[in-house]
Amino acid sequence: MQTRVEDMQLSPAPAARAEAGTDFRILGAISFSHLLNDMIQSLILAIYPILKSGFNLNFAQIGLITLTYQLTASLLQPAVGMLTDRKPMPYSLPVGMGFTLGGLLLLATAPSFAVLLIAAALVGTGSSVFHPESSRVARMASGGQHGLAQSLFQVGGNTGASLGPLLAAWIIVPHGRGSVAWFSLAALLAMVVLLQVSRWYRDHPTVRGKGNARHASLVTLTRSQVAWSLSILGVLIFSKYFYLASISSYYTFYLMHKFGVSVQNAQTHLFVFLFAVAAGSLIGGPIGDRIGRKWVIWASILGVAPFTLLLPHVDLFWTGVLTVVIGLILSSAFSAILVYAQDLIPGRVGMISGLFFGFAFGMGGIGAAVLGHVADARGIEFVYALCAYLPLIGVITVFLPNLERARAG
Repeated sequence: MQTRVEDMQLSPAPAARAEAGTDFRILGAISFSHLLNDMIQSLILAIYPILKSGFNLNFAQIGLITLTYQLTASLLQPAVGMLTDRKPMPYSLPVGMGFTLGGLLLLATAPSFAVLLIAAALVGTGSSVFHPESSRVARMASGGQHGLAQSLFQVGGNTGASLGPLLAAWIIVPHGRGSVAWFSLAALLAMVVLLQVSRWYRDHPTVRGKGNARHASLVTLTRSQVAWSLSILGVLIFSKYFYLASISSYYTFYLMHKFGVSVQNAQTHLFVFLFAVAAGSLIGGPIGDRIGRKWVIWASILGVAPFTLLLPHVDLFWTGVLTVVIGLILSSAFSAILVYAQDLIPGRVGMISGLFFGFAFGMGGIGAAVLGHVADARGIEFVYALCAYLPLIGVITVFLPNLERARAG
């Protein structure tokens, strides 16, 4: 006998009505804050060559920095999400950014590898507070266009992440690690913006008890179907972020080793890849609103496989071209995955956002640590040859239920 999943969100309203209810001012503010937050976080990855030479680190220690940051974020995010589902905390947004600010200042002045790990943990803690609540704000301001709202939120973060390597090449490499402290001004700006968002969040009808964010379900799924679907989404997140870890953490080393480019040149290539990721993240949500999220997930993860398989076997020019294509295609999946999961368990936006952001960070961190050991043992080129097969896991998307068809039925 099937158990009805209660409170499933109603299917999106017609476009005109949805657009009228979409608060683009808040979506813009939360996306801009996401840009600043992830720009700061990406500085950790971008200055790895500086940290490696300055502290005489090996690849395994580089991976440990990423692991510390990612696991701090991933372990706390679901807990933050569950807590705020029960008791909204609008002003947690600027508080979370305060942790990021502290980690940034410590990163600029750390005297040892152990202190670097503490700095990474503080930045991860800030991320664990920021992402679940920001994702909730994006859904609250969506006006029913949930995919579009999450894509706008994601494009801010991915754009910020792409700026980190470029800013590192322009500012930090010429002036040294201490210049990281200047980026504390970005964290302070984000705190000011988030204070305004927090006031809007505090006064929103769903928080003040004047509105009802839950609706009767139009979809009937068993608990086992929901659990099975969440498990598939988790495996897809593993595939996506394990592969992304190979580029975000080690792409500069790969380019310097295989093609002999300079640090600045390698960081520029990393910026181009991350900018492609940012552009691609804007695509998946709106398309998912129109044609269904399952098809976006399918095309994004499995569809990138031919390009990842070709990447280890081409020259520098085609490496740059292929990484742009990979970034555009692969990044379109996350917004669709997140909204799909939120639709599976409505009324638990914070928990689902925290769980999936946290799991994504965790997979990225574990991937960086594991791949660092592999790079030390087998070489950096072997890492790319091995990871090229990960997107083939996307074939399991076929087992996801079509929620749009279930609503129509």
